[in-house]
Amino acid sequence: MKEDDPYVPTRRLVGYGAERPEAGWPGGARVAVNFVVNYEEGAEYSPQEGDAHAESILTEVAPSPPVPGARDRNVESLYEYGSAVGIWRLIKAFRTRGVTPTFYVVGRALEVNPAVGAAMASLGGDFVGHGWRWIDYRFMDEETERLHMARTAETIERLTGSAPQGWYTGRPSLNTRRLAVEQGFAFDSDDYNDDLPYWVEVAGKAHLVIPHSFDNNDSRFSRGSGLETAEQFFSYLRDGFDWLIEEGTSSMMTVSLHCRLIGRPGRMAGLARFIDHVKASDGAWIATRSEIAAHWRRHHPPS
Repeated sequence: MKEDDPYVPTRRLVGYGAERPEAGWPGGARVAVNFVVNYEEGAEYSPQEGDAHAESILTEVAPSPPVPGARDRNVESLYEYGSAVGIWRLIKAFRTRGVTPTFYVVGRALEVNPAVGAAMASLGGDFVGHGWRWIDYRFMDEETERLHMARTAETIERLTGSAPQGWYTGRPSLNTRRLAVEQGFAFDSDDYNDDLPYWVEVAGKAHLVIPHSFDNNDSRFSRGSGLETAEQFFSYLRDGFDWLIEEGTSSMMTVSLHCRLIGRPGRMAGLARFIDHVKASDGAWIATRSEIAAHWRRHHPPS
């Protein structure tokens, strides 16, 4: 990034400090719980998409260096499970339990399986742009990233009927947040540094950040973190939720899910138990990311 660019990301090491704001979640809830479904399948690295190598992360096989120029049918078919089976299982589970999730959608993934767009929309959830491809944007040139962002937003709106309100790349560049503001997104989630939303200034504008989560995340099934069973996933989520309730201060809890990972039968039970646990609590507000953003903007406007 050039030195004269209007926004350069900086570290946020202090945050809210000891005096954390009272969120004032609806109904007196202590925790705003947001379920996120990441839809990436079909947009990952692949020589068929013109990439130099195949995908190598977030599957049932251990991560390993990809072979240059070679397809990896194991990885391809594991991703295919998410779009062919996992997404439908997740949609059914949320519908059965009356819970509305947020969908992080990769544009190319939706383009190659457009029927998923209508199914997502039928739940009434909100959409967050998740890149045109499920690739690393860290070193992508600014103009290409800008075009990818716009193409993703257009594809989501065309195939779901709703424009994405927020942005989350997952593997962002230093330009990503500035481009998200430029494109008019109400918030982005490319940070992991708080349990509450917060404001930053980007190119002279107040911009809302709603942090994402790598710990309340089924990707841990594939990262060698020791998470192996549905019961372990449920226990971790439950303990985190209960701790936030017991703290007595306002918090937000993001639960991040991937169709090809949590969508396996042996793991879905853990998610279902946690949803039931949250719904049985009188201290939770189950909300979409856009609802959280609207609440924060209304009750905690930028100073």
